[in-house]
Amino acid sequence: MKFKKEILNLDCHSEVERICSFIKQQTTSLKRDGIVLGLSGGIDSALSASLCVKALGKDSVLGLILPEKESNPISAEYAKRHAEKLGIAIRKLFPEYNSDCKIKITLPGDLLSRDSYNFFTLNIKSRNGDVKSCRLNKATLNGIVAATDTKQRMRMMQLYYYGEMNNYFVCGTTNRSELVQGYFVKYGDGGVDIEPIAHLYKTQVYQISRYLGVAKEILDRVPSPDTFSFQVSDEEFYYRMPYDILDPLLYAWENEVGISEVCEALNLEEQQVARAFRDFAAKYNATKHLRQSPPNLLETSR
Repeated sequence: MKFKKEILNLDCHSEVERICSFIKQQTTSLKRDGIVLGLSGGIDSALSASLCVKALGKDSVLGLILPEKESNPISAEYAKRHAEKLGIAIRKLFPEYNSDCKIKITLPGDLLSRDSYNFFTLNIKSRNGDVKSCRLNKATLNGIVAATDTKQRMRMMQLYYYGEMNNYFVCGTTNRSELVQGYFVKYGDGGVDIEPIAHLYKTQVYQISRYLGVAKEILDRVPSPDTFSFQVSDEEFYYRMPYDILDPLLYAWENEVGISEVCEALNLEEQQVARAFRDFAAKYNATKHLRQSPPNLLETSR
């Protein structure tokens, strides 16, 4: 099949039926009474919930909007511990940092416009609106990532609590764009029983969401990692390009489509495509361990 940008267009009716059949089959084979999933307010969890409800009915689906502030004693204590760990890491670069500040981490801008390393920058915004930025060294980046990843893992602990209490399985919300590029937290949002949309690129998630009538407010929301207090998009934080370009390029990289064919279909220059492919390969290789079971000697000992 000749590569073209429209190659990711779906027959939404058939795809919804296929996914719902998969969800039903997994529910039966795992001998569970239903599904629990976390609702972030984003498109991926909204679509996953819609598909689960369509497959099993609303009485067999439990959606949790997980608290992080002072809405209950457990989450308040967690928020305090999370803030303390995060503050320790950030104050190594910005001693003036306090709980009134907002933070985000970003990568350099548009990957297609120029070559650059994937170095991370910490941005803090004070209460008066002043923004300061500083390139992160490895030790400080690791400290911030460790603290923010804890947020994802605490959410998953809550999901499994309610899942096991109700004999439900835990449904993931990771899409293919995230899965291939390692944009998830192992044993956090990646620690689930079933991934019904992991084969869908992000742009396909939007296609099916529109087909199923997901709320416009969710469709219009800028995709975000939902990790930092200072608003940051997926493009700023990780991908360095918008999804409508990322997804067809990622498909071409996965399927080894020739660069010249990609350039023709997407109206890009060879150096731009080559730059994107290098970035995909680097992220894929750096995050292989996230997609694998823990290494062990069991197989070699048999």
